[in-house]
Formats: sequence, structure tokens, C-alpha cells
Amino acid sequence: MDNTSQKIIDATMSLIRDKGYVATTTKDIANLAGVNECTLFRKFKNKKDIVLNGVAQEKWRANVTPDIFRNVQWELKPDLEMFMNVYMERITPDFVNLSIGLRAPQIYEETSPLIMRVPQVFVSALTDYFTQMEKLGKIGHLDFESLSMTIFSSMFGYTFLSASFDKKLTKLSREDFIKNSIEIFIKGITQQ
Repeated sequence: MDNTSQKIIDATMSLIRDKGYVATTTKDIANLAGVNECTLFRKFKNKKDIVLNGVAQEKWRANVTPDIFRNVQWELKPDLEMFMNVYMERITPDFVNLSIGLRAPQIYEETSPLIMRVPQVFVSALTDYFTQMEKLGKIGHLDFESLSMTIFSSMFGYTFLSASFDKKLTKLSREDFIKNSIEIFIKGITQQ
């Protein structure tokens, strides 16, 4: 990818994060990228093409893969801390806002599989972890997919609300949210 194309992609993704897909114009993109609007169309077919090239790049899709959740100790507290911290380091308010911007009907069919990959990877990795913890005799049997979805939903909710309202809704820091949530989850998992 040449430097000009990358500038165009970065400008496009930043604008979509801040304004949404529909409100982002090729003129806005050209201005932010510091290029002529004609250059956009020499490098890419259209705005949609720029976006699809952007979401294909690791830097614009949070790089959530199963490998990032492999550093487990087989103890609930440190492992849940690791899962939640690793996820929340990558799923920042900026990423949440970009995901929202990418949900426009004009591109949703193409972008939704890429957006859904993040929760799918997290839920699958955490479900597999709980299954192994049961096999090791460290926790009893539960509906591990539901438990994983509950943990994911709480983190997504915190991140989404932080992206939407900053500290206006709650002053609870990410660290305190994770610590307090883990205490609640561990009580629920171990009291059967």
C-alpha cells in the first residue's frame, strides 16, 4: 500500500468514526488526507472501496484473535482479568465509534462479518476456557456460552457507554469496572 492510499484510508476511517459513513463525503476525505478528490478515485473505485480496504487492515479492526487469550494460568481471577483487559485494550471507545459508523445500510452487508468477528472470537475463546476449567475440576458445569456472553455484554456495554458518554454516566474507571465485575462473576461461577 503506497503512502497516499494509506492516508486516504486513515482519513476515511477517522471520519467514519467521528461522523458515520453516510455523513462522510469524498470531499471531506480528500481534505483530511491532504489530496485532491480526483486522487481518491485514481486510488479507489469509490468511498465503499476505501472502507473495505480499511477494515481489511489490522489497525482498523482491533486485531482480536484467539491467540491474544492464550496466556492463562488456570485460575479464575487472573484469567478473567487477562480476558477482560486484553479485550478492553483493543476495543477502545474509538473502535466502538468506528463500528457504529460502519453499520450504515450501504455497507453493512460487507462490514458486519468483520465487526462480528470480534465478539465471536472473544466468546469462543472464553467458552473454551471455561470448558477446560470444568475438565480440570476447577469449576462446575454451567452454560458456558451464556456465561461468556454475559461477560462480553458487560464489557461491551461499559465500552459502548464510555464511548457515547465519556465519564458523564459513571466515574467508574476501567480498572475498577474490571475488578468489581470479576468479583461478581467469580461469586456466580463458584456458588453452585
